[in-house]
Amino acid sequence: MSLSAPIQTRRPSSPGTPPFEAAFSAGMRDLDGTALRDMLRLAQVPGIVNFGGGLPAPELFPMQQIAQASTRALEKYGWRAVQYSTTEGFLPLREWLAEHTHLASPVTPDHIQIMTGGQQSLDLIAKILIDPGDTLLVETPTYMGAVQSFRPYRPNFAAVPTDEQGIDMDALAALLRDLAAQGRTPKFIYTIPNFQNPTGRTLSLERRQLLLDLTEQYGVLVVEDDPYGQLRFSGESLPSLAALMLERTGDDTDQSHVIYCSSFSKTLAPGLRDAWVQAAAPIIDRLVLAKQGADMCSPTLNQMIVTELLPLLPSQIARLRESYAGRAERMLRALGRELPSGVTYTVPQGGMFLWLTLPEAVDTAAMLPRAVENGVAYMIGACFHALGGGHHTMRLCYSNAGLEQIDQGVAALAQTIQTELER
Repeated sequence: MSLSAPIQTRRPSSPGTPPFEAAFSAGMRDLDGTALRDMLRLAQVPGIVNFGGGLPAPELFPMQQIAQASTRALEKYGWRAVQYSTTEGFLPLREWLAEHTHLASPVTPDHIQIMTGGQQSLDLIAKILIDPGDTLLVETPTYMGAVQSFRPYRPNFAAVPTDEQGIDMDALAALLRDLAAQGRTPKFIYTIPNFQNPTGRTLSLERRQLLLDLTEQYGVLVVEDDPYGQLRFSGESLPSLAALMLERTGDDTDQSHVIYCSSFSKTLAPGLRDAWVQAAAPIIDRLVLAKQGADMCSPTLNQMIVTELLPLLPSQIARLRESYAGRAERMLRALGRELPSGVTYTVPQGGMFLWLTLPEAVDTAAMLPRAVENGVAYMIGACFHALGGGHHTMRLCYSNAGLEQIDQGVAALAQTIQTELER
């Protein structure tokens, strides 16, 4: 028997110790969540204003309506509510999503796959698409959870710079040309076009069209992650990349190279763990197979509860927009009032986050323990860079803090930064 590659010997464990480290896959050994774990641990200190976690406001969860929807679902569907669902997901929910996700360009339920949270969407997309050594394009900075989902499949990341309007299209075009000259076609580009996590930035309409042009030209799939798109509280709403692509294909989803992901976590409640992927039939077919091996199906009762809550969505989203607009405005005013010179920040039109850039002499990871001592926590920016960098940046989440907390936390943060600059 011949092997195409030599077997690599793993480091043996110490005598008497179970061989855990040696047993881990190479992809899992590459993961390092130490910085994130440290941040979460520090943020649990009593009395801390926590701008670090990307959490929706719990006081805005529609608790009474969720309880009523649960009762209705159990009464309406009986034992079916606690039986296995189809892997594709509860049909009435998929029918609604097919009609309402892109109002101008409805699709069919066969192009919708229900997922157990948006994180599963990313993991299973990675599972069906990535081979070791594939090139993936990601924004700089980008959502750390996506990088964690992709990294175990051992891709090579290529970072695309961003600015106030999202992805730098000149840089993307140059990168795609260089890769093509090397005979390399990226498997996909991962992007969050609306109120990006972590920066809060939004990809302009012109750049959305350019992104579709470039990815079509070079044969690159687009993974569009859009959990925040409905949380716009200022500015003009923009069509999703998926909707723009459907306009180009005459509403033929199977001709679209955009894989669209969204979730009810930010509009209803994250604990319901209901999300979905909209994509061409060949992609959905593979996702069904991958999901069968992952968890068989998403929780049936939760899907039915969400379906019962769908009439509530317009008023619930309006509540969220109004509340988050007030919190974002309060944070922006506080930042403008308190921050020392040399610190810049983004101005989001929706979503839950904004992004601070400090002078390069400041390391926000090293500064975090001192910030916690002063009563405030944030997410260090380096976590959001797939290839390193961002040591002088941070993400602030305004959605899970009250107005007085925002004032208190920003004042403490500004004091910490000022002290750091004077070191």
